[in-house]
Amino acid sequence: MSGLAIRNVKKSYGAVDIIHGVDVDIADGEFVILVGPSGCGKSTLLRMIAGLEEITGGEISIGGRVVNNLQPKDRDIAMVFQNYALYPQMTVAQNMGFALELAGAKKPEIDKKVGEAAEILGLQPLLSRKPAQLSGGQRQRVAMGRAIVRDPKVFLFDEPLSNLDAKLRVKMRAEIKALHQRLKTTIVYVTHDQIEAMTMADKIVVLQGGKVEQIGTPLELYDRPQNVFVAGFMGSPAMNFLEGKLTGGDKPQLTLPSGQQVELSQGAAHADGRDVIVGIRPEDLAFAENGGLPATVRVVEPTGSETHVALEVEGREITWVMRERADLTPGQIVKLSLKSPNVHFFDKATQRRI
Repeated sequence: MSGLAIRNVKKSYGAVDIIHGVDVDIADGEFVILVGPSGCGKSTLLRMIAGLEEITGGEISIGGRVVNNLQPKDRDIAMVFQNYALYPQMTVAQNMGFALELAGAKKPEIDKKVGEAAEILGLQPLLSRKPAQLSGGQRQRVAMGRAIVRDPKVFLFDEPLSNLDAKLRVKMRAEIKALHQRLKTTIVYVTHDQIEAMTMADKIVVLQGGKVEQIGTPLELYDRPQNVFVAGFMGSPAMNFLEGKLTGGDKPQLTLPSGQQVELSQGAAHADGRDVIVGIRPEDLAFAENGGLPATVRVVEPTGSETHVALEVEGREITWVMRERADLTPGQIVKLSLKSPNVHFFDKATQRRI
């Protein structure tokens, strides 16, 4: 078994606490992504798993073995870094087999494992080249190949795609996911890009300020975020938020600070009369047939398959993603419907889901 257990793990630098008692269970063969904004502690947590950072408190176990005091080389992990970390004077084959050579493996064994990894990653034609002769995507594949040949219990990826252009990132996302499906090895992957998290992970751990905000599958986090932070972080464009008072009982409506009242398709249990934050995804907005919420068009961005519209509502900017094409112009007033069944309600004081 090569599962990973993180129990009440803490990290401090002197009097400054960075990680505040994180608990995460990662099953054998699971692809888990640690995601969050810059400074949330995700890379620090990954480095503690790898043994590159000391643990201030708590316990990390890999395959049922506590590894707190083990050196990185003894943890049976392999790490893929953001900057590839390839040796420029070595060929692709030498880079991939170097860790095995250091471990004392014989040349036939090294050649066999390098060949197998090269076949998986499509690197056979490049084995005699040096890193300077490779593209960014090819270098990243070599870095992954170096990890594969070690046959570790856990792969650790530290923002491996952030140096690549947008088109190549999409391609490499698919390659890494396909690699996981083929190898079925446990992967812990760090990124600040929630699109990477949504498209690749079996399970996502959302971090903020060194604390876990929510753990779940990509669609669980998207469909039922447990607080305003997760709701706003997961999804691109981000969820829209409006504050007001929820009233109306069986015919719920939101009263905005200006006094404007907007009909909703549903309310929230035990929330009538409460100050709430209403969240609605950009794709769940629509034109109102009657009444509706007045909004001023600010920017129209056609993408081809969709149109992204930046709107202003009572001094707050919101985004509308339209599947159909519409002839909208900046300055135009439109009326929006919030009657989507997918509206989310959060308590204004606690910012927790109602």
